[in-house]
Amino acid sequence: MAVVLVLRARGLGDLLTAVPALRALRRARPADHIVLAAPPRLKPIVDLIASVDEMLPVLAPIGMRWDGETPALAVNLDGESAESLTQLTKTCPARILTYRNAAFPELPGPRWQPDMHEVDRWCHLLDSEGIAADRRNLGLVPPVSTTSHRDCVVVHIGAGAPARRWPADRFAAVVRHLLVQGREVVLTGDETERELALGVAARAGLSPARVLAGQQNLIELAATVAEAALVVCGDTGVAHLATAFGTRTVLLFGPTPPSRSGPPPHLLGRHAVLWAGTVGDASANTPDPGLLKIAVPEVINAVDKQLRKRPWPGTGVDRRSPQAYRRVG
Repeated sequence: MAVVLVLRARGLGDLLTAVPALRALRRARPADHIVLAAPPRLKPIVDLIASVDEMLPVLAPIGMRWDGETPALAVNLDGESAESLTQLTKTCPARILTYRNAAFPELPGPRWQPDMHEVDRWCHLLDSEGIAADRRNLGLVPPVSTTSHRDCVVVHIGAGAPARRWPADRFAAVVRHLLVQGREVVLTGDETERELALGVAARAGLSPARVLAGQQNLIELAATVAEAALVVCGDTGVAHLATAFGTRTVLLFGPTPPSRSGPPPHLLGRHAVLWAGTVGDASANTPDPGLLKIAVPEVINAVDKQLRKRPWPGTGVDRRSPQAYRRVG
């Protein structure tokens, strides 16, 4: 049994964009032992993907330590940096599947295209090896919920970087609107964002008991997203979870355009994507100017439209269309 080592030492959203590629690799090499090097906190989601035999806990490529059998194949799904390839070459694999990198001219591979959608990027890499990858194969089976937030509206106030974080007072205005409409709302985020979420709740008049930020593990968060009527958030891992579970969303993009990391085109009917049309600095310490152009009324309008498209109870069919997906707007 050969070992295949896959490097994807990134966040939740990054992992979820690689799901079709991981599944294609599993289909192509059913007898091999596939090891995924990824952050340990993502293991519950990796288990839902069901295409990986073992996880190697890695917080960043530079921290990867491999003492297992020499890989027959190493697959670089981590990015374009030379560091990722440096760590993979240290495992002395028989072969490396990667995009071309000037620091490793001896390694063949397709040319890196910066504007390519992340899902397409990793499928294209496998396609270059003759491994057919279905870009639509993003879905996950929802985990069993241990709490009851069914049909609530999840407002995820956090983001992995300040540039992608919509202002708290604007989130509060959206939450107030939802409460006036009689909607059940919960606020999510990680432990570092709990105080921010509590502040949003106080401004909106939402009970602190509805603030789940910092109180859920990853599988509980996933279950909450899966059973929600709607998710409102920025360009985050939670947005990718919603895509994977088929949950409707209102997504606020900036500084990265949705063409790179938003819902794939075949799923746009289930997602309202708001973007000012500008590309900014993803590493900035303040909210992206383009993101700030997305105003509260625009978000509320999108939220109301999405909630009007809720399925009839128990049918899974949109009230206004017999189609499973319908283009927004």
